[in-house]
Amino acid sequence: MPDLLETEYLVPSAAPGISLYVRNKRPAGMAAFSPDRSVLFVHGATYPAETAFDLRLGGTSWMEFIARRGFDVWLLDVRGYGRSTRPPAMDAPAEANLPFATTAEARADVDAVLNHIRALRGIPRLVLLGWSWGCAIMGSYAAAHPANVEKLVLFAPGWLRDTPSPTDQGGELGAWRAVTREQARVRWLAGVPAEAVPTLIPDGWFDTWADATFATDPAGAAMHPPVLRAPNGTVADSRAFWAAGRPLYDPAAIAAPTLIIVGEWDRDTPPAIGQAIFALLSRAPNKRFVLLGQATHTALMERNRQALFDEVQLFLENGPASDR
Repeated sequence: MPDLLETEYLVPSAAPGISLYVRNKRPAGMAAFSPDRSVLFVHGATYPAETAFDLRLGGTSWMEFIARRGFDVWLLDVRGYGRSTRPPAMDAPAEANLPFATTAEARADVDAVLNHIRALRGIPRLVLLGWSWGCAIMGSYAAAHPANVEKLVLFAPGWLRDTPSPTDQGGELGAWRAVTREQARVRWLAGVPAEAVPTLIPDGWFDTWADATFATDPAGAAMHPPVLRAPNGTVADSRAFWAAGRPLYDPAAIAAPTLIIVGEWDRDTPPAIGQAIFALLSRAPNKRFVLLGQATHTALMERNRQALFDEVQLFLENGPASDR
């Protein structure tokens, strides 16, 4: 397998004082860059990008899997997540400030990073890959900036719903919310048949992920019990838009080839939600819907994750590229 080069950046956002953590992996010696071989990943509503997309489980990460196939691969953390700037509201009691890091603010963060990559690599477009809330970020970005998007991958996307989001803990919303390891485990396994629970996540993988993820928030880790703090902007959006029957973006405005991929046991964003978005992709020149068997919202870190990797890679390598 080819050796990989890793580079890290702090990219200024459009908001004063906010820097965005960005990581890149690509094959050593890669000198030519193209839109169809350039991928940008963004995370979901609670956890940072690196501990999902670039966490080595079974010897490799999803980021490395893609990069070793000749791709220039990027990840970013939205403001308030991972190694990106945590605004002062994160250091105050949650109830002292309003929610932040809304989808609109996250979309602006993606725009800043995407423009940084386009200038650095001299390319007009990238492939966008979102997971969970990241699908709303990337989907709305693709709808608003079609000229910047080569292809679009939506893994476990959210849409209109008649039940509260699993990230919504109820009550008045402050700037951030706290999640414990046990809450993370319970949410992960919700909807999994009892007989499948013991083998869904290979031994040690949950603790490896949790250790890495909770370590990205030292202040939360020092609390009793230890927690991970996550901005509440996405929860505010869920209440104001998705749960209120108001779409945050129009899938019909997406003009890039699009893959929607969902796990059979996904309780956060059930397959029917992905199918609803799929039906609205009227301008996409090519669209695919894939249902992963025996997989949840967190399929990228489960025993069947190779099926996810393979289906996305098939789309990246063999699906039609943008004709713009």
